Amino acid sequence: MIRGLGELESAIMDRMWARRRPASVREVFQDLKQERTIAYTTVMTVMDKLHTKGLLKRRPVGRAYVYEPVASKEAYTADLMRTVLAGGGNQAATLVHFLERLTPEEAAALEAALQVFPPKGRPA
Repeated sequence: MIRGLGELESAIMDRMWARRRPASVREVFQDLKQERTIAYTTVMTVMDKLHTKGLLKRRPVGRAYVYEPVASKEAYTADLMRTVLAGGGNQAATLVHFLERLTPEEAAALEAALQVFPPKGRPA
C-alpha cells in the first residue's frame, strides 16, 4: 500500500509549493522555525530525502543547493490518488464508494473538471 508524506515532509512540501520559486534549505528552515522547534540539519535531511523520492529537484548554488518541486501539489495529489485507486482491488467499486462520500462542493468540482477534461472515449 502506498504511504503518503510524513508530517514534516508535508510541511516542507507545502512551503515549497506555496513559494512557487526555488528555495534553499536555510530559507525553508527559517520559515519552519517560526512555528516549531527544529534543527537545520533535520530540514536538510528531509529535503534531501524528498529529492531522493523524486518530489524535489535541486541544483547547486555556491556551496549549497536550491530546491524546487518537480510537480505541482495538484499533480502530486492526482498521482497519489491514482496509485491508491490502482491498489484498491475492484476499481469500479472503489470509485462508487468514493463518489458516495463526496460533499456537494466536491461533486460540483468533479462535474466542472469533467466538462474541462472529459474521460477518454467520451465526446466533449
